[in-house]
Amino acid sequence: MDYRKIKDQDIDVEAAAKDDVEESYPFVPSASSSIGEPKIDINRIKPQWKRKSLVTFALTILTSSQAILIVWSKRAGKYDYSVTTANFLVETLKCAISIIALASAWRTEGVTEQNKLTASLKEVIVYPIPAALYLFKNLLQYYIFAYVDAPGYQILKNLNIITTGVLYRIILKKKLSEIQWAAFVLLTAGCTTAQLNSNSDHVLQTPVQGWVMAIVMALLSGFAGVYTEAIIKKRPSQNINVQNFWLYVFGMGFNAVAILVQDFDAVVNKGFFHGYSFITFLMIFNHALSGIAVSMVMKYADNIVKVYSTSVAMLLTAVVSVFLFGFHLSLAFFLGTIVVSVSIYLHSAGKMQR
Repeated sequence: MDYRKIKDQDIDVEAAAKDDVEESYPFVPSASSSIGEPKIDINRIKPQWKRKSLVTFALTILTSSQAILIVWSKRAGKYDYSVTTANFLVETLKCAISIIALASAWRTEGVTEQNKLTASLKEVIVYPIPAALYLFKNLLQYYIFAYVDAPGYQILKNLNIITTGVLYRIILKKKLSEIQWAAFVLLTAGCTTAQLNSNSDHVLQTPVQGWVMAIVMALLSGFAGVYTEAIIKKRPSQNINVQNFWLYVFGMGFNAVAILVQDFDAVVNKGFFHGYSFITFLMIFNHALSGIAVSMVMKYADNIVKVYSTSVAMLLTAVVSVFLFGFHLSLAFFLGTIVVSVSIYLHSAGKMQR
């Protein structure tokens, strides 16, 4: 795919942001108002505020509980279930949700060129690459917990902001503002500060293996995200659920191959759902719904909501881990979390100035 051509098809973010602002602050003319002085329509603001609050709450809970549920699903430090089958079920659930959303669109709009599932080989062939990248990233997400705890994972996963920004600059030739580059430096400093360990001979709580896996996950997530956005922007009028459907179908296929390669004997001898618990199923639903929640944020809220949700989720994960896993909430972790939160905010503010 020619990424430079795709760059010319970028959506006007500033115009979209302006529309969001106008939609968020509706005004109606009033006879008692002076000319040019609009009156706020309270009846429209209240439902929008409730919707934004609900979406923010849902994203915060899903984000903070993601790492907790993965760690909680382990027994005696290992997974009793097959992580490849869990990943397969996540992709299957996402695919089912996309089909349900499309079925709703078909009932209201009918089958159109934008929401039909049939596609040519040229249109579909672009999806295996991001699906494969997400496969490896999601599998690493389980194994990284051998080296890092849930709060540390929430901190380190923000490294994907750096990789995504750099890949945007390299692949899509998007210019980054000075504030965004400064945010990258702060983010790196915050992640390092949060991992400082004064009670051990090791300077950092997370060993080198954990940092390497976190960086690899960030690279995989960043490249998959950039590639997926390039696909979406190539056909901006196409229903997002159609694009998600094909992405998840290939995700199911790759995860099925992973089951055959890695866990075939265990699945045949012990069963597909061997070792599953209530927490395991909760984790699967959490992973599937997290992607839906992010889509809802983009549609019904804004990037600031995502920033605040991520920041609160880091602290919430740490607090819950204190009670569930005996996590020690150190001053270094608290300060590092604040620095990471500030860097995420600056990165978002840099986008608005760009």
